Amino acid sequence: MYNMPAMTKNLLVINVLAYLATWVLQRSGVDLNALLGLHFFMASDFRVYQFLTYMFLHGSFTHILFNMFALWMFGSVIERVWGPKKFLFYYIVCGVGAGIVQELVQYGNYLAQGLAAYEYVNMGGAQISMDSYINLWTTIGASGAVYGILLAFGMIFPNERLFIIPIPFPIKAKWLILGYIVIELFSAMSGPGDGVAHMAHLGGMLFGFLLIRYWQKHPGSSQRYGRSYGKEFFDNLIRKHEDYQRKRHMHAEQTKARRETDEEYNMRQRQNQEEIDAILDKIRKSGYDSLTKEEKQKLFDQKRPS
Repeated sequence: MYNMPAMTKNLLVINVLAYLATWVLQRSGVDLNALLGLHFFMASDFRVYQFLTYMFLHGSFTHILFNMFALWMFGSVIERVWGPKKFLFYYIVCGVGAGIVQELVQYGNYLAQGLAAYEYVNMGGAQISMDSYINLWTTIGASGAVYGILLAFGMIFPNERLFIIPIPFPIKAKWLILGYIVIELFSAMSGPGDGVAHMAHLGGMLFGFLLIRYWQKHPGSSQRYGRSYGKEFFDNLIRKHEDYQRKRHMHAEQTKARRETDEEYNMRQRQNQEEIDAILDKIRKSGYDSLTKEEKQKLFDQKRPS
C-alpha cells in the first residue's frame, strides 16, 4: 500500500474489516450497525462506547470508498507531519466530537418536534413506540473524523494546490476546505431528510479546529504541530536528499583520491625497485666500493625492516 504510514494503514484496515463483518454478519441476522452505531442518547440502545465504535462502520460501498480515499490521501500526509500517536489522538477527537454534535442536533430535533409528549409514532401506516422510534436515530461512518483531517490539511498547508474532480483547475487547500464547510452548512439547512449527518461532518471540523488552536496556543502540550513543522517536514526531506547527494559525491571523490594515491604508491615502489636493481647491477660489475655514498645509504635503507 505505497509505503503508507502505519496508523493510517491500520485505520483503513479496521474500517474495511468492520464493513466486511457488517455485511457477513447481517446475513446471519446480526446487525452491527444497531449494536455499535451511535444511537440517540435518550434511546434505550444507547451506549457510551458507541461514540468510538460508530466511526468504524459504514452503510454502503460508496460511503466507505470516499471516506477511505480521503483518509488515505490526506491522512498519510498529516500522520507524517504529526507522527502516529498525535494523528490517532486527533482522529479520535474529531470522530467523537462529530458524534457529540450529532447528538446535540438530534436532541434539538427531539425538542422542536415535541416528541416528549408522545408515546407512539406512526410510521408508514404502522404505530411504533417512541423508544423504538428514537432507537432508529443511528449515526455511523468515519466522515466526522475524515472531515477533521481535511481541516487539518487545510490549516497546515493552506496554499497547497489540489486537483479535485470535476474542477478543471487546481484549487488551494484553504479554499477547498471553506467550500466544503459552505456545502455542508447549506446541505444541513436545506436537506435535513437526506440521511446524511451533515452537522456531524461540521462537528468533526469544529473539534479539529479547536484542538489545533489549543495546540497552537500551548506549544508545550504538543511537540510536533502545525504549519511551521509542516514546512520543516518538507524542508527536511529536501535537506536529506541534498545531504545524500553530497555524501555520494564526497564518497566518489574520496574513492577517486584513494585510487590515485594507490597508483602513485605503486609507481614509487616500481621506481624504487628499479633504482635498487641498478645499484645491485653496479655491485656485480664493479664491486661495493664503487658505490657512491647516496647509493650505499639507499641500499642500507632498503634492507632495514619497515
